[in-house]
Amino acid sequence: MKETLDKVESGELEKICAEVEAKSAWFRKKLGPEAFADFTHEDYTEVLRRIFSTRGKTRQTLGQAEFAPMRDRIGELLHGTGPLESRFHSFVERLDGMDNNLRMDFAGELLHFADPERHWLWARWMWDPRTRTGSLPLVVTSAYDFEGEHAGDVYIKVGRAVAFVHEVGNAAGFQTISRSIFGTDVYLCCVYVVYAYTVLRMRMTQEFNKVMPGLPEFCRRLLGVHHKGSRSAA
Repeated sequence: MKETLDKVESGELEKICAEVEAKSAWFRKKLGPEAFADFTHEDYTEVLRRIFSTRGKTRQTLGQAEFAPMRDRIGELLHGTGPLESRFHSFVERLDGMDNNLRMDFAGELLHFADPERHWLWARWMWDPRTRTGSLPLVVTSAYDFEGEHAGDVYIKVGRAVAFVHEVGNAAGFQTISRSIFGTDVYLCCVYVVYAYTVLRMRMTQEFNKVMPGLPEFCRRLLGVHHKGSRSAA
């Protein structure tokens, strides 16, 4: 957090946190138990627009999927009665034409932003099973095991790690952004961005590093709250 605050003022991180909270409020309005009965194709398109991982070809693939079956799958993921890990695994297994990591990003964002009190975020910048990198392994003990038989098992383990970071952050006082779970989201995103900058400085040319976005914009992009024309895009 100290390294992050050397790059950006805490007030800017608080603004990002507020934007993430507003994103979640929109998701809850559209995907909550009572509201989901009126979930439309236009709402689905807007959901895809608000998720960083569902951009480009991935957004096109998901957007072209038959809406009714996709709506049923989202409903089962969010409001089904089966074990959470089973619902998560079933959802990602049935997403065709997408990289595995993008499937998990999509499921993780739907769950977290539609019900942040019960579900946590999982994006590959937090934990990427393929490369075994991300912000979470940088802030939990190296002995922590993220492995699982399937994606649903890993989602549960990611949740335990997020809960640990959230609780320790509040207890130790380094969680200066916000005491909400969204503050932990932003904190973990900052950890990843600082890590990414360090790796890029070592591997890329100076010219390439110059075009990298600043920390606030980078975080906003990863968290799906960066929009063209916004103040952060200036």
